[in-house]
Amino acid sequence: MRHYVGGEFDASGVPFPLVDPADGTVDGEAPSAPRGLVDRAVGAARDALRGPWASWNPADRSRLLHRIADGIEGRVEEFVSAECADTGKPRELASTVDIPRAIANFRSYADLLAGRGERSWHTTTPDGCGALNYTVHKPLGVVAVISPWNLPLLLLTWKVAPALAAGNTVVAKPSELTPGTACLLAEVMADADVPAGVFNLVHGGGADAAGQWLTEHPGVDAIAFTGESRTGSTIMRAAAARLAPVSFELGGKNAGIVFADADLEQAVAGTLRSSFTHSGQVCLCTERVYVERPVFDAFAEALAAGARSLSGYGPMVSAAHRDKVLGYLDKAAADGDVLAGGGIPRFSDERDGGFWVEPTVLAGLPEDHPAVREEIFGPVVHLAPFDTEEEALARANAGPYGLAATVWTGDVSRAHRVAPALDVGIAWVNTWNLRDLRTPFGGVKASGIGREGGDHSLDFFSEPMNVCVKL
Repeated sequence: MRHYVGGEFDASGVPFPLVDPADGTVDGEAPSAPRGLVDRAVGAARDALRGPWASWNPADRSRLLHRIADGIEGRVEEFVSAECADTGKPRELASTVDIPRAIANFRSYADLLAGRGERSWHTTTPDGCGALNYTVHKPLGVVAVISPWNLPLLLLTWKVAPALAAGNTVVAKPSELTPGTACLLAEVMADADVPAGVFNLVHGGGADAAGQWLTEHPGVDAIAFTGESRTGSTIMRAAAARLAPVSFELGGKNAGIVFADADLEQAVAGTLRSSFTHSGQVCLCTERVYVERPVFDAFAEALAAGARSLSGYGPMVSAAHRDKVLGYLDKAAADGDVLAGGGIPRFSDERDGGFWVEPTVLAGLPEDHPAVREEIFGPVVHLAPFDTEEEALARANAGPYGLAATVWTGDVSRAHRVAPALDVGIAWVNTWNLRDLRTPFGGVKASGIGREGGDHSLDFFSEPMNVCVKL
């Protein structure tokens, strides 16, 4: 595990342990970047803006993004193994979602960049000669990319790819819990002949460490962050001091609404997937489901049975996170009903040293209960009945978050009526996590600022400039 600064690998800094979430063993270490190294990384990124990188045109950058994608593709098994070791997620998930999506991130922006043009306007002037106005998109400069532990490579590349496509330079800091795939990405960058300083990587924690020093750095022109809402608020305060633009994808307490006219089997299967993928450690996961009263008992029974029969799920990322999730479950068990799960599974092998929590279905809690209102980010979902469409919408829209939601219904008119009325950035109807990378992605309220995906990301990572020529 090494930093990557100015085109060179560097292992300086006090090492910190890397723990395998599946069995709790220490299986490696990574260096925590000293403050001077963060300064060097920002300086290298600043120097690269004035180097040959400045003359690269969109076609050049598009070809580079394809080379990076090729590099990841050529080392897929290494990336999958690193992702699993860091996060504990099932190999099937890493090999079918995380790593392929990282490759797709670079390819999609390479293709989008190759076909992107500028806009122009012919303007009438009083003398009749006219004028020509046209836009030029310029890079923001040095971009800090801070990525989380749950989808380490996917969410890192989701920001790095459009940042490079727009001509910026990047200093990336992955979560200190999951640095493995970021290190491999730095190797791919070197092999792809990315100019020195265009992509830099530093490791370490957040507060009083690389994360804080990077986001507060006066040489950083913009910040792209995915993570917890409270951390986003801290970063926003740091950025406000120098009016640096920010792009935030933050927390969620996502709701699902199941109407009585839905295909119940489909709704149960979809909710099992939306609640327990990666053991609930996905910002888009459903943590609270409102079910129309006539089908509530049947849905609850089927979902609980499905949760009890789940296999092949992974652990929580750390002991601290497992304990946080279990704390919510203790409160829920005291105040409501545990329909399935609620504890720590026992395997009678080395996994008993890991950070596991059973897939859990809760019911009977009031709307202001911490397990219903606060983001748990674990394999936990709460069910509650509703009687009217208006009630379902009001309860789904309550609370501080607004990232995603699901609607399960057989009535197409209701689908088109309810989905747009949800206070979220994305609403799925009769499905979950079906993504088109060109569409806007992000949240409202405490779930984020700005949108990612397609032109929306390229717009954030570039500054439009107008040129007016009098004819």
